[in-house]
Amino acid sequence: MLILPDMPYDHPLVVFFMTLMIGLCIGSFLNVVIYRLPLMLEAAYSSTDKEASPDSEQEPEIPSPAMTLAWPGSHCPACKRPVRAAENIPVLSYLYLLGRCAGCKTYIPVRYPLVELACAVVTVATAWHFGPTMQTVGTWLLLWTLIALFFIDLNHQILPDCLTQPLLWLGLFFNSFAAFVPLREAFWGVAAGYAALWSIYWICFYFTGKEGMGYGDFKLLAALGAWFGWGPLLHIIVLASTGAAVVGLWQTKVRHRDPDQPMAFGPYLIVAGLAALVWKEQRWLVL
Repeated sequence: MLILPDMPYDHPLVVFFMTLMIGLCIGSFLNVVIYRLPLMLEAAYSSTDKEASPDSEQEPEIPSPAMTLAWPGSHCPACKRPVRAAENIPVLSYLYLLGRCAGCKTYIPVRYPLVELACAVVTVATAWHFGPTMQTVGTWLLLWTLIALFFIDLNHQILPDCLTQPLLWLGLFFNSFAAFVPLREAFWGVAAGYAALWSIYWICFYFTGKEGMGYGDFKLLAALGAWFGWGPLLHIIVLASTGAAVVGLWQTKVRHRDPDQPMAFGPYLIVAGLAALVWKEQRWLVL
């Protein structure tokens, strides 16, 4: 019989495994959010459009139960087969199933284990660096939300208000205790973040007649300003714009992508925001 040593809860190994499990479980939930939230928003918008313009010649349809984050249970999108508990273990189930559905053998997107692993890494690294502090909780909420926003915008080119707006208010809440920057800087970070991209949007629209970005990008940068303050905002905009320009040029020249095709800007803002934070806060470089 294997007898484990009696270790206190603050032992490094205990902290590591606890935060690792938290990160993997949150990552599994984020996969649900990334997949279902855009579908839920699309269904809500379509139902609103039908109510706004009713067609009297059509018979009323019986509404189907609305999808939520909790209903229906996890299932394969292709064959609708329910996912069993043993097939829903973060990362391990994907490896065991060789990246395929146990029923119809349809490929499971590699995004699922990547989100779980990314969430686990940032959760462990944050707890390891900050310890049991308010900064740990705040950084967890920030990074978890940014991971969800990154993949939602990458796949659907939307940044839902139900994620960006709570992220903004959470930043102001934590910085009311000066967890990351003083509240004064956070307040002006919100105002400057929204105004900067709003101004760029209208300048581009005035000279080109095209919408260079969506309003969700304004709100995302405002949320980043609530967490980081106004100081790094210029760096965030420059880094994000440079990254988007390089990737867009590569896709146009190498992959022959239509230059007029819309491209998500949110992922570049998120990566640039985290890079600017690491550059500004030198202590983040040493975990």
